[in-house]
Amino acid sequence: MADRLTGKPFATRSEILAREGMVASSQPLATQAGLQILRRGGNAVDAAIAVNACLGLMEPTGCGIGGDLFVINWDAASGRLHGLNASGRSARGTSLVDVKRLIDSTGQSSLPNLGPLSVSVPGCVDGWFELNRRFGRLPMAEILAPAIHYAERGFPVSELIAHYWKNSMDARSRYPGFMETFTTDGHCPPAKGSIWRNSALAETYRRLAAGGEDVFYRGELARIMA
Repeated sequence: MADRLTGKPFATRSEILAREGMVASSQPLATQAGLQILRRGGNAVDAAIAVNACLGLMEPTGCGIGGDLFVINWDAASGRLHGLNASGRSARGTSLVDVKRLIDSTGQSSLPNLGPLSVSVPGCVDGWFELNRRFGRLPMAEILAPAIHYAERGFPVSELIAHYWKNSMDARSRYPGFMETFTTDGHCPPAKGSIWRNSALAETYRRLAAGGEDVFYRGELARIMA
């Protein structure tokens, strides 16, 4: 019998104990960002937004401000559970007839998994600001500061994300802007342990912190995306 508390011979993790707050994510630096927000007087919602912003930089294989946001939040003050569906709709200028015609032109029978036809209006940013207005304590500029710091200064890419980043290249490299944004030199994805920076994302976060969600949905950034 293995000399482990669980009695199992394989490695296990001990439970985490804390008195004043706890943050969990798949990236240690993102988790530290959330803890930093709690120490500054933020609440769980503020910390969650900070972590999500960091993960959009550190794990672009899984999330980002081009996607959606779904939240279940327990508000201790009111004793109520709140749900948020921050998923985006189809583009205003797109009709079902147009989409079907474009799908037919690709020779497929349904929406493709990749490419512009599968993209909806991203709801993540709107979800951040809606949560912050309703439940947050700190200003968004302070909440986004850790993600801006890492986007500008860089962070070491983890092994798993480097693996999936590399595996995604063939399927996405043909789309305009992908290679310029998500490679180190226009050709290669970042390797495990390499320092990755994303100055464009840092600037986007900075604009959001200063101008709110309208910067993303109605301003220059919206025109660029459209």
